Amino acid sequence: MARMKARTRQDITGYLFMSPFLIFFGLFVILPVLIAFGISLTNYNMMESPDFLGLTNFKQLILDDKEFLIAIRNTLVFAFVSGPIGFFGSFIMAWLINNLKARNFFSLAFYAPSITSSVALSVVWLYFFSSDRYGLINQVLLGIGLLDKPIQWTMDSEKILPVVIIISIWMSMGAGFLTFLAGLQNIPTDIYEAGMIDGIKNKTQELFYITLPQMKPQLLFGAITAAVGAFGVFDIAVAVAGMPSPNYAAHTIVAHLYDYAFIRFEMGYASAVAVVLFAFTYVLGQIFMKAFSTKD
Repeated sequence: MARMKARTRQDITGYLFMSPFLIFFGLFVILPVLIAFGISLTNYNMMESPDFLGLTNFKQLILDDKEFLIAIRNTLVFAFVSGPIGFFGSFIMAWLINNLKARNFFSLAFYAPSITSSVALSVVWLYFFSSDRYGLINQVLLGIGLLDKPIQWTMDSEKILPVVIIISIWMSMGAGFLTFLAGLQNIPTDIYEAGMIDGIKNKTQELFYITLPQMKPQLLFGAITAAVGAFGVFDIAVAVAGMPSPNYAAHTIVAHLYDYAFIRFEMGYASAVAVVLFAFTYVLGQIFMKAFSTKD
């Protein structure tokens, strides 16, 4: 009985220490998700009382909303291109920079874009991809005779999405890079020494047999961060291509949500878009949890 009381006291103490996180997690994560799902079942414009519609918003979203289907396609293309490239690129750069003497300098240079305003950096990149002859890329290509007229980088519907992907990859690699670099620095050196004794002969074997297994938590965090960032792309696409973009070529799920929430004020429909986006990211998160699980 005494042991049970002591165990109960320890459990209560543990929950008390956890309570600030649990309270804020419930208020700012779980509760908004539940509210969004509830509003998605209604017709709500913030001026009048919501009218219950059931699954009508979801039915219209999937069956009748052509722009939403375009947004899903664009977002999936963006996610499956920029996500893996950003993920593997961040890890490779962290692995290479970790062994350099000037590691701190290169780390700061590589991480800096991720803490800079995406809109500000988009303005810089627009100088490269400007659609007139004064854009840097057009100017170089015209100067060496490879083009007869400027390429419409931000006006041609076939070229807008690749431009957004390139800019996003460059801007999004910093956070994952810093996570991977921290993980690499926390791997004990004696593990590598033991690996050399056991027969590991080169850096490639060291990477696959020691580094990657030791970094599964960081890889999981980086994968989820890359997926959420890819599915949440909005400001870069709007800054580069405008809203709406030509032929909705850079229209994303978040842009669709923003359109209905803050331009049309159809909060019920916008909440349905948010629920679908939540479902996408949740499923991807579960896949990454299984792929990078540390359990045997």
